[in-house]
Amino acid sequence: MNTHSRFTRRGWLLFSVMAIVWGLPYLFIKEAVDSFSPAAVVAGRTLIGGFVLLPFALRAGALKEAWKLWPWVLVFGLVEMAAPFYLLSHAETQLTSGTTGLLVATVPLFSVLIALTRGDRSALAPLRLLGLAIGFAGVGIVVAGPGLVPREPGSAIAIGEVLLTAMFYAIAPFVIAIKLSHIPSLGTITIALLAIGTAYLPIAFLTSHEVPTTRSTVALVLLGVICTALAFIAFFALIREVGPVRAPLFTYINPIVAIALGAVLLAEPITAGLLIGFPVVLLGCWLAATGGRISQSDPSAPITPEPVVPDAPDELAPH
Repeated sequence: MNTHSRFTRRGWLLFSVMAIVWGLPYLFIKEAVDSFSPAAVVAGRTLIGGFVLLPFALRAGALKEAWKLWPWVLVFGLVEMAAPFYLLSHAETQLTSGTTGLLVATVPLFSVLIALTRGDRSALAPLRLLGLAIGFAGVGIVVAGPGLVPREPGSAIAIGEVLLTAMFYAIAPFVIAIKLSHIPSLGTITIALLAIGTAYLPIAFLTSHEVPTTRSTVALVLLGVICTALAFIAFFALIREVGPVRAPLFTYINPIVAIALGAVLLAEPITAGLLIGFPVVLLGCWLAATGGRISQSDPSAPITPEPVVPDAPDELAPH
């Protein structure tokens, strides 16, 4: 039985927080890679985030339980942090922050494909299959759109890196829901961040060859505190509240934040390819994840966290 058939008020609040705080990283990453290597950005944001959370994790006694399942904590760290953070940082040396944010919006498409492999036959519904086709067609429009993606060596690789990131982001909620749902999230996040940051630190020193600018340094600190430490706390809470398939649906909104910030603060162009591809991608994601159903939460429902179930929900509410 699907225990996540409706959004509570708490779920909507967490959804709104994630829509904003994970729309910001693309701007901060674009600024950070201006004078930090991609590996240094990963090491910096994870270590900053980990050390911000460490005192709270120690005080709450959250590390002990998480350490018992350290292999799965590391798996989560690999698919949610180690690989995606590096891939995004490297990709944004070639792509605009707005384009990167838009391509990451394909996360729900990959979530539906993963749910299908786990036996969720509702993913074969005609509207969902149509949504998958439309969503990936939208990606094609973005990639081929005039002026949107720089026609430079490495840009095609960068696009692939972002799409691979979206796939990793789709996998991570299932790891949490299936293996780590009963572990204190604060302990899981803290251990994963510090482990990934420590692993990347030697690479960061070897690949950094210039003095970081003040602007890049500020961006990296904000990336670590807001978009890593605080964001992961909200992300775990959202997964527990709405389930592992719905949780990534806030990526519908992330591109709006990323594109707006890129245009206003970095003077990134809003091109025809972007204007056409953006709504096509969002329509495809929405159909693939929801099957075209519209369901709203009962405003009188109590704000009570629901347990996470490993099964992908059969009914999804659009966001």
